[in-house]
Amino acid sequence: MPLRETLARVDADLAAGRIPVARQRLRGLVSSFPHDLALRRLAEVYRLYGDAAETGRWMYLEEDRNADEIAAFEARYGSPGWRMKALAWQGPEAEAATSFAEGQLVAVRAACAEELGHPVDWDAPASYRDDLGGECEAPSEPWTVGGVLAGADCLVAALVFLAIWVNGLVSLFD
Repeated sequence: MPLRETLARVDADLAAGRIPVARQRLRGLVSSFPHDLALRRLAEVYRLYGDAAETGRWMYLEEDRNADEIAAFEARYGSPGWRMKALAWQGPEAEAATSFAEGQLVAVRAACAEELGHPVDWDAPASYRDDLGGECEAPSEPWTVGGVLAGADCLVAALVFLAIWVNGLVSLFD
């Protein structure tokens, strides 16, 4: 699906309250187009969930960002290696759209290299994996009210869909 069409669907999903769907579409776009900072609007989705750490994660490369959200991101992803993994960047920092983003990327990579004592590369996760402590997933935080409400919202939507489907199925046999 073309980028513009997917972004239009994200906008429609957000307008209709389908926040988890919008989040999933944006995450897919970020993995496909890591240098497009406009796609990192995942921050607005995570703000809707009330997740300051994830909001900070997706605003980390933006100059206009909230210091509390950045602090929450840095606390959740406590080491430079975890931050490198979380930022999901690929390629050289020079490909960043802004000099601020480039500076942030350079600083995270340099901090990771200094901590590990050897060069690290965005395109070689094994080079900074030592800093991840052998874990496969990011450090988890306690559940947030926003996260629980979002999960409950998804459950309600699934139940409504199931009720409509069952009702339609029953009407076929009437």
